[in-house]
Amino acid sequence: MSDSYGSDFAPVAALLADRARAAMLNVLLDGRPLAAGELARAAGVSAQTASAHLAKLLDGGMVTVVKQGRHRYYRLTGPEIAQVVEALSRLSGPVRVRSLRQSRDARRLHEARTCYDHLAGEAGVALFAALLDGGLIEQDGDESYAVTDKGEERFAGIGLDVAQLRRSRRRFAWRCLDWTERRPHLNGVLGAALTDRMIELDWFERGAARRALAVTAAGRGGLADAFGCVLP
Repeated sequence: MSDSYGSDFAPVAALLADRARAAMLNVLLDGRPLAAGELARAAGVSAQTASAHLAKLLDGGMVTVVKQGRHRYYRLTGPEIAQVVEALSRLSGPVRVRSLRQSRDARRLHEARTCYDHLAGEAGVALFAALLDGGLIEQDGDESYAVTDKGEERFAGIGLDVAQLRRSRRRFAWRCLDWTERRPHLNGVLGAALTDRMIELDWFERGAARRALAVTAAGRGGLADAFGCVLP
C-alpha cells in the first residue's frame, strides 16, 4: 500500500538522472542566468537537445526564465534547488580529471566558489567557523543562526544592515554542508548579502572557471580584521 503522507520525489529524481541536465544545473549553481547556447556548450549537447532538456527543467520547476528584450536566460528557481544539487554532490563521486586545466579548475573550486549566491569551499567553511568562534553569530535552532550584537557591529562595519536583512522573506542565516569540505558554510539571506558585499569590496574576484572565486590581498586583510578569519 502506498504511503499517502510521503513525498513523491521520483519526478524530481528523474529530472536529475540525466548527465546533460545535471551539467546544466551544476553550471547554474553560479547563481547568474545563462543563455540556452551557453548551457548547451556546458552540457556538451546540441542546441535542439538543450532546448528539450530546458523545457523539462522548466516544467519541473527547477529553472526559470529571465527575459531581456528578445533574449531568454535561464537560472535556478531558487536557493532550495541549489541545496538539492549540493546535497546530491556530497553523495556522488568526483568527476574524473582528464587535463591539467581541469585539475586547476577543481583546485580553485575547492578553495573558494559560489554556491548559488553565497560563499563556499575552503574559504566559506573558514569564514563560517570564524563567525561562530568569534561570537558574531550563534546557533538559534538545529541549523539556523542569529547575529549577536557584536556581529551586528562587525557587519555594519563593512556596510551590511542586518536589521534590514532580517525583514527578507528568505531564511535569514543557516548552515549548508559544503560538498567538498564536508563542513558547514553560511547560507541564507545573510550569507548571500555577505558574499555580494565581499565581492563589491574586492575581497574576492570571480575566476575564469564558472563559480570559482579568488581571494585578493585586500580580502585576506579584510577577512582577518573584520571577522578574525585567516585564510592560508
